Parts: sequence; structure tokens; C-alpha cells
Amino acid sequence: MANIKSAIKRARQAEKRRQHNVALKSDMRTAIKKVVKAIDAGDADSAGSLYKQAVPTIDSMVNKGLVHRNKAARHKSRLNQAIRRLQA
Repeated sequence: MANIKSAIKRARQAEKRRQHNVALKSDMRTAIKKVVKAIDAGDADSAGSLYKQAVPTIDSMVNKGLVHRNKAARHKSRLNQAIRRLQA
């Protein structure tokens, strides 16, 4: 544990920021899981609308630096591909 005041504050801030980032990542994973669940159920319309809600969440994680842009692109691509397969 830190002994210096500024280090104590830094540790406190880092933990607070970590908790916030964990919550944001959790929201992203939940949004993705909702789309996957709709795809598994075979509901293309619901999956499409959930996908449109999930994309801004995923993009937001990239802008905040919590997820690499390639990972976000991969998620979006795979979800979109699965939805298109349902519609065909």
C-alpha cells in the first residue's frame, strides 16, 4: 500500500476508474449477448434492432480505449454476418 498522499490518491483514483471500465465492458458484453440470443432464437427482426443498439456501445468502448478497434470490428462483423444468414 502507498504511504505518500499523492500515491494514495492515485491508487484510489485508479481503482475507481477500473470499476467504471469494468462496468462499461460488462455493458458491451451484455449488448453482444442479447444479439446472440436473438440470433439463436431465429428472430431476425429482433436481432437486427438489438444489433443497431449494440453497435454504438461497441464503438464507444473503442473510443474510450477499453477495446481494440479490430476486436470491435470483428464482433460487429460476425454479428452482422449471422443476422444476414437468418434473413436469407
